[in-house]
Amino acid sequence: MERQLEFARELQALAQTGLYYCEDKFCRERYERIREIAAEMLAERTDLPLEKVKDLFCNDVGYQTPKVDTRAAVFRDGKILLVREDNFWSMPGGWCEVNLSPAENAIKEAREEAGIDCVIEKVIAVQDRAKHNRPLYIFDVVKIFYLCKAIGGEFVPNIETDARGYFSEDNLPPLDVARNTLDQVKLCFAAARAKTWETFFD
Repeated sequence: MERQLEFARELQALAQTGLYYCEDKFCRERYERIREIAAEMLAERTDLPLEKVKDLFCNDVGYQTPKVDTRAAVFRDGKILLVREDNFWSMPGGWCEVNLSPAENAIKEAREEAGIDCVIEKVIAVQDRAKHNRPLYIFDVVKIFYLCKAIGGEFVPNIETDARGYFSEDNLPPLDVARNTLDQVKLCFAAARAKTWETFFD
């Protein structure tokens, strides 16, 4: 299944890039068909309706690049801040928005999801999501984990998260592994304990 998804993603990326650069109408027809085949492969492997797959998979234009996801690792008394969404827990974070740098986005997500005002202290890790998290997405994602220091704020349940809490490394709640795995959380604990830290990257 994962290999099929990798093939479909690669075909989609090649087709999208071809459509961006190619001006010949016959070549464009071929790239459109390659893109359709990629969507059909994905629909068959996931049981999603083909139109839904096309909507998610085939509407982007331009040279295809990864999305960026940021996570804020905030610690207090040796415990990490996590927020709960749909009964699972993760570090505050999300897709990097237009007009925000990745660091600014991490600060925004911490405020919105956890009610925490914070500042960035260092970059813990820059990771290729496909190498660490499951399930695989139909697009590539770069994840950036920041070590943050809380400077204030107050939590209010919101449309994304209904609770927050600080947890020790040996007493973590059920994690949303699509957003952060146990290994990723432990990496953040290691960075928080370290006197000096060298950014981990893939």
